[in-house]
Amino acid sequence: MRTKEELKKAACEAIDRNRDKIFAFADSIFDEPELGFREVKTSEKFGRLLDELGFAHQDHVALTGVVSNQKGKESRMKVALMGELDAVIVPGHPHCNPETGAAHACGHHCMLAGLAGAAFAIHDAELMDDLFGDIALMAVPGEEFVELEYRNSLKEQGKISFLSGKQEFIKLGVMDDVDALIMQHIYSAGDQPIHAMAANHTIGFVGKLIRYTGKAAHAGVAPYNGINALNAAQLGLAGIHAQRETFKDEDHIRVHPIITKGGDLVNIVPADVRMETYVRGASMEAILNASEKVNRALHAGAYAVGASCNITELPGYLPVHHHEPLDRVVYENLCELFGKEHTECLSTWDGGSTDAGNISQLLPVVHAYIAASKGGMHCDDYEIIDKKTAYLTTAKMLITSAIDLLAEGAETGLEVKSSFKPLMTKEEYLKNWGHLEG
Repeated sequence: MRTKEELKKAACEAIDRNRDKIFAFADSIFDEPELGFREVKTSEKFGRLLDELGFAHQDHVALTGVVSNQKGKESRMKVALMGELDAVIVPGHPHCNPETGAAHACGHHCMLAGLAGAAFAIHDAELMDDLFGDIALMAVPGEEFVELEYRNSLKEQGKISFLSGKQEFIKLGVMDDVDALIMQHIYSAGDQPIHAMAANHTIGFVGKLIRYTGKAAHAGVAPYNGINALNAAQLGLAGIHAQRETFKDEDHIRVHPIITKGGDLVNIVPADVRMETYVRGASMEAILNASEKVNRALHAGAYAVGASCNITELPGYLPVHHHEPLDRVVYENLCELFGKEHTECLSTWDGGSTDAGNISQLLPVVHAYIAASKGGMHCDDYEIIDKKTAYLTTAKMLITSAIDLLAEGAETGLEVKSSFKPLMTKEEYLKNWGHLEG
């Protein structure tokens, strides 16, 4: 029976030996970005990689997700390693899809590179023979909470129940037997000396689909016969801006609407105007308080001009709940990979969100951040500048952390599992978060 250190050494060597395959796999995904719940090619590529390793897998999980369960010597607990399939819309990015505007300007292809590296390590180093727990390799769709009308249409058709992949995984029972989840994300460190952080303070949000309905009229001949829904929307936006001074700094509230439809024709008074927005915050209490203010402002814009306003509330993401024992396992492995002087355990608050926060209410979750890019996240200047770190070191972090949890009787993993107290049950989550009403 190999020790943890022997298993880690064998795993990292296996990842290094498969460098070219991992690079080719990740570059291929980068070259063909796809949007959430449409990641057909991306999931097929991951499935083919698993096939080459002889790993059985379940496809079409939450439409495009892929899950492969690897059994250990004993099954005392299960650790999930997860990567995200989707891209974002950045039409100005030099590597975007010219038809959809999709681009991997958030580094999700690096997540899948890490997952691929972990798969090679499991296979080549024959890790499962020495582990006292199981590892689930999960490629999850739709992390970016975008294209809300399209996703809501999928929900209305009964194809999904939630608008993001990890929420769907909860609903479908994929996470029911998982005891810990480990994942990572590439970020731009800028001039900071920190190269990696084991955990990050992300905020949560609710989403909204907003539709203003007015009355059409000829914009030149008889505008007075119309009700201008675009004016109603502009007043609603002004009302939101008037609320911003009421948001407390410590609540980290962010409200950032977009107009997705401003009318039908330039010579017709706009009668159908549509918007999307998030209301983000550091706690659900703060989010719901700000959400009520936003709704009042939106309805006030409609009332002012005699239009109507319909708001569809969408269950978004919850703030990540951190579990220090699991954070510590990942932190120590990052220290080995980057050096303690270049590693941080827990960051300060930032303005981002992830549906890993939803899973973190139910079981221990680590969402690590590793610096290997430059430019702004979701921006046209986002670029991976260190592929070795982004593709290989990420894989080493994932698999060495899993080894720590599952090797030598899974003693560490069982301690992490037993010390975690869920914030809610799955049933409570589905009841309270799955039926959000506006």
